[in-house]
Amino acid sequence: GMGADLYESYCGSILASAALGVAAFHEKGEAVQVNALLLPMMLAAAGIILSICGVFLVKTKEDTSQKNLLKALGKGINYSSIGVAVAAYFLANLLLPDNNMLFMSVGVGLLAGWLIGWWTEYSTSDEYAPTQAIAKQAESGPATIIIAGVAEGLYSVWVPIVVIGAAILLAFGFSTEWAFGDDEKFALGLYGVGLGAVGMLSTLGLTLATDAYGPIADNAGGNAQMAELEPIVRERTDALDSLGNTTAATGKGFAIGSAALTALALLAAYVEEVRVGYDRWAKAEVVDLDDGTVIKLNRRALAVKHGDSAKTYLVMPARKGQGNDDYAAIGKADAKDEVEVDTEALVAMGLLVNNKTATIPDFVQLYDVTIMNPAVLIGMFMGVMLAFVFCAMTMKAVGRAADGMVQEVRRQFAENPGILDGSVKPDYANCVSISTGAAQREMILPSLLGLVVPIVVGLLLGVGGVMGMLAGGLTSGFAVAIFMANAGGAWDNAKKYIEAGNFGGKGSDAHKAGVVGDTVGDPFKDTSGPSLNILIKLMSMVSVVFAGLIVQYALALF
Repeated sequence: GMGADLYESYCGSILASAALGVAAFHEKGEAVQVNALLLPMMLAAAGIILSICGVFLVKTKEDTSQKNLLKALGKGINYSSIGVAVAAYFLANLLLPDNNMLFMSVGVGLLAGWLIGWWTEYSTSDEYAPTQAIAKQAESGPATIIIAGVAEGLYSVWVPIVVIGAAILLAFGFSTEWAFGDDEKFALGLYGVGLGAVGMLSTLGLTLATDAYGPIADNAGGNAQMAELEPIVRERTDALDSLGNTTAATGKGFAIGSAALTALALLAAYVEEVRVGYDRWAKAEVVDLDDGTVIKLNRRALAVKHGDSAKTYLVMPARKGQGNDDYAAIGKADAKDEVEVDTEALVAMGLLVNNKTATIPDFVQLYDVTIMNPAVLIGMFMGVMLAFVFCAMTMKAVGRAADGMVQEVRRQFAENPGILDGSVKPDYANCVSISTGAAQREMILPSLLGLVVPIVVGLLLGVGGVMGMLAGGLTSGFAVAIFMANAGGAWDNAKKYIEAGNFGGKGSDAHKAGVVGDTVGDPFKDTSGPSLNILIKLMSMVSVVFAGLIVQYALALF
């Protein structure tokens, strides 16, 4: 699950960056555009090689503490990240020498990933105060440990959000040389943000390895207990399992942060796909027209027959007192009508913009993508709603699947009492079948939610509504995902901390409360939290794929 999620972010960030690179350098010729397209791919290739090297740096001693185990894992990631930063410097200078500060955008992404990982470790490891405080609350009962876990989870959101916000600002600034107000460099700034996402994910090999480590250690502990091995074996596997919970939580935090940057890059790629959608529509409409004929596609675009192809012009909103008879004629004409206008004069006045050279701020102005536009505001609410409804669906799915499993276990105990004394072997296969079937069946509705809602919102509210929905889903999904992943990881390690002999140890009332917290935390950290990453990227991907459909067939309500 986490592997597929991170791989989706990995591919999404590379592809979105490549698309933005081509758009950012459209005036510099194909050779530069190809280099901009290659840069994220070369960075990813360097990251793979350096991740393999980093694996060999992870070494530990016998009887080491959890803090030292974390340092050993961190050593591999840190050295690989430094190597990627150095590689980024040389690759940026080689491929795009006129924009060599782009390597700093990659470095910002690497640093952001490291900071999010460090904060997640602090928020969930039982070596630190937050998880120990949750464990202490277990002395008062299950209710207080739930309250403490929710509170720590909510509190843990602030650092990743500040880090991602700062990373976006810095990556944009370095790539544009701090020309924030230059519309012509806007796509270049977003290209820098995309490279930041690629940088963050460049050491994916090591991040996935540390995440996969958790389940391996957990299962080793289960095998040791079932095989009734010596207590020292179980103590060591418990230490490794606790570390595994922290590395898993760190991996989830990393995945959520990278998903946020990837989704932002995909949001920019969506605007580029809107541009492509207009060009395709214009080309289809002018096939049977005479050369030079101008037709109105909709109130936002004109198409001009130009040889075997078409030129597309965006009809920009006119300021008060701006405009002429030609502009008025465009407004009065119906869609698909031919209009006789001087396009060059309207371009000179700023009332028409060539679709090929339009900047992202031009599209923002064209669709009035501001919170004062009802379509955008409704879209934002829909995006926020999606995050919460999706979480509710996945949590309920866990409850239903668990209920089915409990009923099956009770049935087997009732029909075969010998299972309890070991004389009869339980039917494991049926339990696995129930679990697997429920997992697949219960994900149908949440998946449809992420697939259908972006299309419906687009058809009803247009491009502006979709952009609002993507922004709302990204911001709310990012925050809720961090909260759930960190709260779940902290509850799990709080229980482990009690089992290590603190606050009464195993069998105490505090331990029973800790088990309740851990049980609540499992669907938080393993189901709803991580799946939100996939939702925000799925919404973006679906929007990109159906951008042409939305451009052509959306209702003209706003």
